[in-house]
Amino acid sequence: MTITLRSCAPGEAVAVLASWRAAGAEPTHTDDVDSITRLLAFDPDALIVADADGDIVGSVIAAWDGWRGAIYRLTVEPAHRRVGLGRRLLDEAERRLDLKRAARLAAIVVEDDARAVGFWRASGWEQQTRRLRFVNG
Repeated sequence: MTITLRSCAPGEAVAVLASWRAAGAEPTHTDDVDSITRLLAFDPDALIVADADGDIVGSVIAAWDGWRGAIYRLTVEPAHRRVGLGRRLLDEAERRLDLKRAARLAAIVVEDDARAVGFWRASGWEQQTRRLRFVNG
């Protein structure tokens, strides 16, 4: 099986949502077709998918606001873990954000997801301390 990384196509929102559920990603209020469709309309290359012979088995959002880059929804389905796919997705997200000249990158990680925290600690990224995150919505 060959897994390729590519930009998500506009009609693949349902498949991405199914992959997020299969990967056990913590659900959020933006896990819907409309939100993914808006993201792709705003930045068609922001949502990177791992395509395994036509099936989406992982993804990452490489968001760019004109100043900083952000990594969201880095997911890999269980059957495709432990082979470096998460690292490949992160590398591609970093590459795309570097092309946009992002001054800084940040990732939002679910604190009580030991697997996710372990991945990020092993990634070479630095865990930021002394900062709180506030959200509206």
